[in-house]
Amino acid sequence: MDEFRPTVAGKPRELQGFLNAAIYHPIAGALARALVPTRVTPNMVSVFGALMVVSAGVFYTLVGGAWGIAIGFLLHLSWHVVDGADGMLARLSGRASPSGEVVDGLCDYFGHGILYALLAAQLDHRIGWIAWVIALAAGVSRAVQSVFAESGRRTYQWWVYDVPWLQNQRAPATGIGATLSGVYLWAWNAMSGPTRRVDALVVSAEHDRVERARIAEIAHAAGTRTLPVLAALGANPRTILLGLSMIAGSPLWFFLIELVVLNAVLAFAIWQAAASARRIAALVARGR
Repeated sequence: MDEFRPTVAGKPRELQGFLNAAIYHPIAGALARALVPTRVTPNMVSVFGALMVVSAGVFYTLVGGAWGIAIGFLLHLSWHVVDGADGMLARLSGRASPSGEVVDGLCDYFGHGILYALLAAQLDHRIGWIAWVIALAAGVSRAVQSVFAESGRRTYQWWVYDVPWLQNQRAPATGIGATLSGVYLWAWNAMSGPTRRVDALVVSAEHDRVERARIAEIAHAAGTRTLPVLAALGANPRTILLGLSMIAGSPLWFFLIELVVLNAVLAFAIWQAAASARRIAALVARGR
């Protein structure tokens, strides 16, 4: 697996979109390095990121106008820097942990939950109570799409780079973290299907470096087909789509894209991931 080393912001280059590689992660890395000698913790950065998302919603809806939308858009774009900095700070300071992943996820969902509520309230003034139904459905769609996209990317990192995540953590989580992690993994497992066959192959080759490297090479080749679709379900496109929708005059366009277009992409991603996992498992078995 040495030939597949992470090269950008501690993550594989193939997982970096243009905005992440060129803008967000370089700035996030500089911010994380500046915070290492301070008392600021990764969880504090995660909370600050959630507040940035809420602030973006306030400017989008309660301030409004050209300047309000511009500042809201800028805040939401800047959130991507902070969202990357918490994980980098955790790795640089030796505080990376599954519980940190849970906190990061909670802050993400909380911040965007408030953002969606603010957008729904604004839309309520135009189309009535149905705005809340649309916003709730869009929010649930975002959560499901995000679970699949992020878990797919984390699974790829495990298969190819042997980077552990919630799915294969050694120490059992406790308390609310265990509950939230369980719900998250339940949703992923419900959608991932055949990927668990590859999980089992990876685990079985844990102490066989040659076989483990062969599986990583096969998974790396397969990832070139699946990663672009997962990227389409990520946060970067949504931030831009929301900003454009607000410039166009209504968050309704954004909600409809999440409900129709991105759910169609999710369905394709689930099918594609299943087909890819079957192919990986077959190639691994063929070489034994």
